[in-house]
Amino acid sequence: MSKAQFPDETDESGAFVRQQSVFRQKVSADGSSSFPAESGRYHLYVSLACPWASRAVIFRKLKGLEGAIGMTVVDPVRDDRGWRFTGDDPDPVNGFDYLAEAYGLSDPGFNGRVSVPLLWDCEENTAVNNESSEVIRMLNSEFNEWAGEPGLDLYPEGLRDEIDRINERVYDSINNGVYRCGFATTQSAYEEAFVELFGALDWADDLLAVRRYLAGDRITEADWRLFVTLVRFDAVYVGHFKCNQRRIADYENLSGYLRELYQYPGIRETVDFDQIKRHYYVTHPGINPTQVVPMGPVLDLDSPPGRDHL
Repeated sequence: MSKAQFPDETDESGAFVRQQSVFRQKVSADGSSSFPAESGRYHLYVSLACPWASRAVIFRKLKGLEGAIGMTVVDPVRDDRGWRFTGDDPDPVNGFDYLAEAYGLSDPGFNGRVSVPLLWDCEENTAVNNESSEVIRMLNSEFNEWAGEPGLDLYPEGLRDEIDRINERVYDSINNGVYRCGFATTQSAYEEAFVELFGALDWADDLLAVRRYLAGDRITEADWRLFVTLVRFDAVYVGHFKCNQRRIADYENLSGYLRELYQYPGIRETVDFDQIKRHYYVTHPGINPTQVVPMGPVLDLDSPPGRDHL
């Protein structure tokens, strides 16, 4: 067994087992929680390199919440001290140098891996939530009073069962599946994750042959949760995480679907391939000890999606 990138998140078989999020409070518009929805009270800490954080960046953008919820982008290169604030984008709330300080202030006993996104309460000066799936649900529904697009609902009631069903497979086999490939420390753990990953991509490609979007004829949360992995796949996961059976560009339906979502108004500006590639290739020395960042590949995300027939 080779040395694990994250030893505390690697089991005896060499499989990567992602840690659980520790901050799980909820912001509520109806006052049912201790964190009421207010404009200017909450702040998002994100990385443009991280797919989990990118979910929150996208939802903030699509809902038009830039004026209501502040956002700070950490440096894409994470070292043993974790995510770092830079001179170009310093922490405006407490002047922290590292996001770990926010975790320590909120929970002095915290000793896990510091992750993004983190939703912060500037009034109480504490963390609210660092579970991206819950953060995006709050952004979708709890801040509509200040949203530029209050009518946009990415988790519509009539599609929730289907969205949840799709999310479960996409998360387990694709979103987390690429990490299970990349962080595996044994051949057997890698091969198990690899087979599951490409089985799920084949399933999604087949689904998108008959549906414009994952849950039907409208874009939902499920699409943006898949998008953040697809847009990084050919640039990073194929090589760095050894997910090399096929590229997304090789899939008939997933490739056009990815282009359609990338070309959706406001989305391309949330994608920074320089930060994405520097994060993965420099931050994981156990996988890429030289820390050399590849110049390629050439990505074609601007050609017509060819999805209008669905």
